[in-house]
Amino acid sequence: MTNSLIMPRRNFIKNVAVAGAALSALPLFNVRAQNAGRKFKVGLVGCGGRGNGALENMIEGAKTLGYEIEVYTVADHFPDRANAAAKKYNIPSDRVFIGPKGYQQLVTQPIEIVLLATPPAFRPVHLEAGLNAGKHMFIEKPVAVDPPGARKVMELGDLAKQKGLSVVSGNQRRHQGSYLRNQYAIANGAIGKIVGGTVSWCGGALWYKERESGQSDADYMIRNWVSFSEMSGDHIVEQHVHNLDVANWFIGRPPQSALGFGGRARRKTGNQFDFFSLDLNYGEDCHIHSMCRQVNGTDGGVSEFFHGTEGTAFGGGKIQSDKLAQLKIPEFKTHDNPYVEEHIALLQSIVKGEPLNSARSIAESTLTAIMGRIACYTGHLVRWSDLTTNEKSPWYNLKMAPSAADFESGNVVAPKDGVCAIPGEA
Repeated sequence: MTNSLIMPRRNFIKNVAVAGAALSALPLFNVRAQNAGRKFKVGLVGCGGRGNGALENMIEGAKTLGYEIEVYTVADHFPDRANAAAKKYNIPSDRVFIGPKGYQQLVTQPIEIVLLATPPAFRPVHLEAGLNAGKHMFIEKPVAVDPPGARKVMELGDLAKQKGLSVVSGNQRRHQGSYLRNQYAIANGAIGKIVGGTVSWCGGALWYKERESGQSDADYMIRNWVSFSEMSGDHIVEQHVHNLDVANWFIGRPPQSALGFGGRARRKTGNQFDFFSLDLNYGEDCHIHSMCRQVNGTDGGVSEFFHGTEGTAFGGGKIQSDKLAQLKIPEFKTHDNPYVEEHIALLQSIVKGEPLNSARSIAESTLTAIMGRIACYTGHLVRWSDLTTNEKSPWYNLKMAPSAADFESGNVVAPKDGVCAIPGEA
């Protein structure tokens, strides 16, 4: 498959594995004596649960390396969240920014790193602002909710490379020792060629917010963002992207097409589906079954499993292969918490002057999930090229609305609760 938006794949898996091994085989704490006591000034955009969690993970990662984090500035749509974070970190009021444009002021502050933890709909716009301001970026996953947004993040990854800036994303499995070991083994032929497998994230429903009396459409959608596909991309994008990212990583490329189905039966608010089931065609006779569900009172499971021509492997678990004993798999020394390891990698990259850039890989995994969502919403086969190169495709320029720009202009009209896509005809 030829595609200008996909990096060359020849020897891709092996090269990535070797590079990862070289980095991770080094002693985890070998930079403690380098730049000891260095302080990083950081800004947080999005002061909800994940934003505060990411910030704590970064602080712990810095302590592991002998560095210090100063939370210098924060921004959030809501005053209560921004002010709570400011109080926790003793940030003066003139460095606390509120409203949909607060991020624009935050990136002008004298900081080195920006953490982005707003709803996914805002991430391409916020990433662009941070990179244009010359900041290193940590961006939570997923990084977009529609094809134009995902393509924008790919472009911004190229901009970061030009500027020598790091962009590290919140796909923590790529920073987890067990996954790194298995990816290295597979890249070096442990199970032969991957020809099939399953990836799944099935569990209970997430939290939701009922609409309050007099609440604006903008406030309601942001408070209840995990219920609206315009904000989260639907749970196949917001949550299942982790498993899809592992599939892309282990196989070494995104899928060529997606065909599937899904539906809604239990949700109380918003317009998202409760479940998705997909056939992902990766080409070269490789098909992966993707499945995700958020319904209370049902059996769950989060896993990745791959079947190769010479063995099988779970994402971060057991590998069954006669060839495994022949491989010299290096030791991947990582922090016990992969959420912390993400930030260790980011901080090390800045100190060493060796920028990390995961913008393209997480954008491709996000776009894989978006492709699956579109296939299930429409009932049609959706090709990777429909979202990346075929400008005549009805999905190439598909933009979710309201968009980040609508929130900044105040032109937000919330979709009706309980109204979702219904594919096909009666």
